[in-house]
Amino acid sequence: MPRPGGFRRTAGPGLSAQAHDHTGWKCRVHGSAGPRSPLRHGGAGVTAVGQQRPVRRLVSVSGVVQGVGFRPFVHALATELGLSGQVANGPAGARIEIEGGPEAVAAFCHRLTADAPPLADIVSAATSELRPTGGAGFAIVPSVTGHGRTLVPPDAATCDTCLTELADPADRRHRHPFITCTDCGPRFTITTALPYDRATTTMAAFPMCPDCSAEYTDPSDRRFHAQPIACWACGPRLRLTGAVRREGGAALAEARRMLAAGAILAVKGLGGYHLVCDATAPRAVGELRRRKARGDKPFAVMTPDPDSAARLGHLGPAERRVLVDRSHPIVLLRRRSPTPLAPRVCPGSPDIGVMLPYTPPHRLLLGLPGDPPGPDILVVTSGNLSGEPLVTDDREAMARLDGLADAWLWHDRPIVVACDDSVVRVRVDGSPLPIRRSRGFAPARVHLPVAVHPVLAVGGDLKNTLCLAAGDSAWLSAHIGDMDSPSAQGAFDRAESHLRTLTRVEPVRVAADRHPGYRSARWARRTGRPLTLVQHHHAHIASAMVEHGLDEPVLGVAFDGTGYGDDGAVWGGEVLLVDYAGYRRLTHLAYVPLPGGDAAVRRPYRMALAHLRAAGLVRSPDLPCVAACPPEELRLLEGQLARGIGCVPTSSMGRLFDAVSSLVGICHRAGYEAQAAVELEAAAVTADGVRDGYAFALEEPAPLLAAIVADLRAGVAVPLIAARFHLAIAGAVRTACRKAWRSTGVRTVVLTGGVFANALLDGMCAAGLAEDGFTVLGHTVVPPGDGGLALGQAVVAARMADT
Repeated sequence: MPRPGGFRRTAGPGLSAQAHDHTGWKCRVHGSAGPRSPLRHGGAGVTAVGQQRPVRRLVSVSGVVQGVGFRPFVHALATELGLSGQVANGPAGARIEIEGGPEAVAAFCHRLTADAPPLADIVSAATSELRPTGGAGFAIVPSVTGHGRTLVPPDAATCDTCLTELADPADRRHRHPFITCTDCGPRFTITTALPYDRATTTMAAFPMCPDCSAEYTDPSDRRFHAQPIACWACGPRLRLTGAVRREGGAALAEARRMLAAGAILAVKGLGGYHLVCDATAPRAVGELRRRKARGDKPFAVMTPDPDSAARLGHLGPAERRVLVDRSHPIVLLRRRSPTPLAPRVCPGSPDIGVMLPYTPPHRLLLGLPGDPPGPDILVVTSGNLSGEPLVTDDREAMARLDGLADAWLWHDRPIVVACDDSVVRVRVDGSPLPIRRSRGFAPARVHLPVAVHPVLAVGGDLKNTLCLAAGDSAWLSAHIGDMDSPSAQGAFDRAESHLRTLTRVEPVRVAADRHPGYRSARWARRTGRPLTLVQHHHAHIASAMVEHGLDEPVLGVAFDGTGYGDDGAVWGGEVLLVDYAGYRRLTHLAYVPLPGGDAAVRRPYRMALAHLRAAGLVRSPDLPCVAACPPEELRLLEGQLARGIGCVPTSSMGRLFDAVSSLVGICHRAGYEAQAAVELEAAAVTADGVRDGYAFALEEPAPLLAAIVADLRAGVAVPLIAARFHLAIAGAVRTACRKAWRSTGVRTVVLTGGVFANALLDGMCAAGLAEDGFTVLGHTVVPPGDGGLALGQAVVAARMADT
């Protein structure tokens, strides 16, 4: 995770499951001794010299050093340098005893961090002197138990070497659906306890065959101590069940044939089940939408390689870098037109979510060279009904996905905890913005700029993610989802228990959102631990401060849909002065009534009518939002607004986007969260050469709405209006921040909240503020939306408890 003081908006990409520096995509070590050592391949001074007296050191390594090939790496390094000793996994990481000439031992300690394996993330490597024993050879010894804290790495996509073996008819793992090595495969989702050994994973039920055992115990083999190691003879079994039944390779061949014929399959992945169909088949895509009750929410697709992804969306160097990263997230690309995709894959969205195959079954479903023709683009979406958590249990999948899937392609390796696909978009400046942080990233450590006592932060009720923190480290769970169903709350319980087991953090305090109705906050109260309630937007801004290693006041621009305010109103268009201990509200979007609460969110025309009334504008039938409202509802709504019945005031920027989307005739009914705003952005990006926005100040939106109505009546094209609206918001942000700087002297601005998942607005605001001389910070580790709340809650709660 980023080091303190890391990413600024002018820096390069910063999202990865590993550590980062300013110079590249990954820097695998925290606190390493410098760049990669020129001694990696040996050289002068790396072996014992003449009559030098041997030394022996104990090296205690903490961080992500289990399940990443670290012990084999240590063994190979010590052997290369002619050193003796041993290495073992322990409860706090890896414990190394190393003996030999002083120069060789010094070279070993340097290269231990500088040349660590690809998936390793070394937090510290403490050394102490031991008495030399004169032993010969270097050994990997059994793990030791005790107290301490180590880390389990995130799951990693199948590496290129394994993919080559998968496609090689001469290899004994040809087409093996569970091929893996020390550089790739499942980790987080199969680990049941620590230290990380095969016995503490769900692979414990699969005894290794003689061939796998020989590789596992051979220090020269790339599968040396790879805990998920398996092959056709000993590994998990792949099965297809449903109208037909097949096993092994026949299961995959039949599954691919069914997909080509238009079937919908439930496919078990690393962290749960997905529903899969041919993305180019309109009937299959439409049927999947109907069965899943998906509405128009975009589907993600999977393609074999970056070149095929480039056929679907604009793939620049930064997008390609994220796409092929070891996490293999879903990357949001600006859609191309025309496209081979069925029209209903992502209707109304400016983007298409694309990912590469990250497990062997995914690669095999897309076909290897010489396979019969079949789909080369697949819809891959969460295996659940809309609003429910991801299914991981096999029996539950057969029951809950009955009626959604035509067949199940599954295996008998259990999944310990659900882990949905991560979603990332790339900003205009090339930096990555996480939209959902889950598979490939959880539970990677986030470095904290301040030390905290053990705390559990439970996040919010939408896009829930929880966080455990202690000392200078925080760990976030995978994406859990919305907390409005018993199954989601059960998923939360499992995620909390699993993360506590892996981190060995026993919290002394719990943090939650101030909203009195949040289920997550009620869960926190039931723990019986001291509870700190953290204001929603304070937590949003603090999470970005943590990412950038800040412990100083910032100006926070927090734009989202809903956040419980100090005055009982629904906040969401906020400019705050923030540090971890508190905040001051500097300005905000003017309040308007929120008629009917959630009903106004689902029906954006309600927000349009509320904004028009607040602005003193006539709601005439020629306006699209008025025409969209049924006459009887319109009469009731006018009475409701006039009397203020069921109308909580809101300053939500998300609701203003909804209002404008309906006002101009784009979206009147939202079938998924932020649909109206997404479709408004989609319209805006099609308008070329727009430079001037509407006049707008957060405190007085009436002129903005009046100008939009005037343009509508003058016949101005809707995309042009949408673009001018985005420019107006960016202009209002610049004005508010300049005013805030004059009153506070603070020139660092954080952009946060779900509205800043809008790439167009985010880019406009960042560019304008930078032009005004501000240091502009955005999210690179956790999402700007509610999936990032828990990180900020944890640090704010710890600081408030100390003051």
